[in-house]
Amino acid sequence: MFVIKLPNGNLMVPESAVDADGRVVGDAYVEVRPADPEYARLAQQAVSEQELEDRKRRWRDGDEALRREFEMYLANRGRAGQDSTGQD
Repeated sequence: MFVIKLPNGNLMVPESAVDADGRVVGDAYVEVRPADPEYARLAQQAVSEQELEDRKRRWRDGDEALRREFEMYLANRGRAGQDSTGQD
């Protein structure tokens, strides 16, 4: 998850909800305004929404060869995880 700088200057910052045992029960984004004491520190690592979309696109483009390889694997083994002899 990334710190995202919004067009209005605020930041969307990832935050996790943790139960009493320290286990993560959920992830969300919270909006942080420039007046927040943590804003300057968080802004140093922030990316714009466009930069985030560009990164996601590059990851998807880079994963295309891996996706094709996995699809060939599934086609050779069968979608149920069986090999060509019907064995697991």
